Amino acid sequence: MKTIKSWAANGAGQPLRPFSYDPGPLGPDEVEIAVEHCGLCHSDLSMWENEWGRTVYPLVPGHEVIGTVAAAGPEVRGLHEGQRVGLGWFARSCLRCSACLNGDYHLCADAQATIVGRHGGFAERVRCHWIWAQPLPEALAPATSGPLFCGGITVFAPVLETGVRPVDRVGVVGIGGLGHLALQVLRAWGCEVTAFTSHPDKDEAARALGAHHVVGSRDEAALNARAGQFDFVLVTTSASLDWARWLSLLAPHGRLHFVGAVLEPLAIPVFGLIGGQKQVSGSPLGRISTIRDLLQFSTRHGIAPQVERFPMSRVNEALAALRSGEVRYRIVLDADF
Repeated sequence: MKTIKSWAANGAGQPLRPFSYDPGPLGPDEVEIAVEHCGLCHSDLSMWENEWGRTVYPLVPGHEVIGTVAAAGPEVRGLHEGQRVGLGWFARSCLRCSACLNGDYHLCADAQATIVGRHGGFAERVRCHWIWAQPLPEALAPATSGPLFCGGITVFAPVLETGVRPVDRVGVVGIGGLGHLALQVLRAWGCEVTAFTSHPDKDEAARALGAHHVVGSRDEAALNARAGQFDFVLVTTSASLDWARWLSLLAPHGRLHFVGAVLEPLAIPVFGLIGGQKQVSGSPLGRISTIRDLLQFSTRHGIAPQVERFPMSRVNEALAALRSGEVRYRIVLDADF
């Protein structure tokens, strides 16, 4: 196709407007995906507002794409036109550095994000290197599965890769776009799951998603009563909290793990780490092989994002809803060009 229709912002926080662009020739190792649905992630909001200082305008957001392969270059392997695939945060990596050769394509220093210096999925079509377009199992609903390729893999990867055990006592801090998926994953993993939330109205929903216990994250007495109990605490919020308090919840050898983009430096007491031989860590998304594991795990256990859907033509309403913090729990845009 000569031009691609999309929705783009021309400056930080400016409304998204119709935008058409010429993508140029399809690369020999690229696929072009006809977009059916695209999740709206908080990272899209951060990029739209240039919160991270990385945004290039005009910005076409969107990195939780579900669609079908519309065209494939001659070097593409294992994909065919008409096949339904998903695309997440990354669209390309170098394939030759040590990280890539070890399978850590997502840690490649030259990895290209789908919406950083590239046009993303709020569009008729989007392109990527073929290894990042992963086939979507038929059992997973296309209209709601886009968030698995960003939010889902973000919370699943550390569970798999840090050695969380089914017998572990785990906590999830923040029950939103990431946290609601983390509760489902950890419950299906076999853990005893505690949800920590600052919103009392989320108690019933958190239990329905998989939490055995729900604790107010501002309830000092409740937090004190749970000191030393947790093997793994997953931080999905981007808010700055009293991290010494959260470190105190860990049992010996426990891990406080960050997937939320907390922008302020962490104040961590070293003696709090040393005394219990505890760990503080963080991770971005996950390996391509881990994305495949997540899709299989989600199929087996019925894990699915809870979404609110908007036609893509109402993208600015969707952004306002996400910014309000009232979404339960992810937004998906349906392409309606």
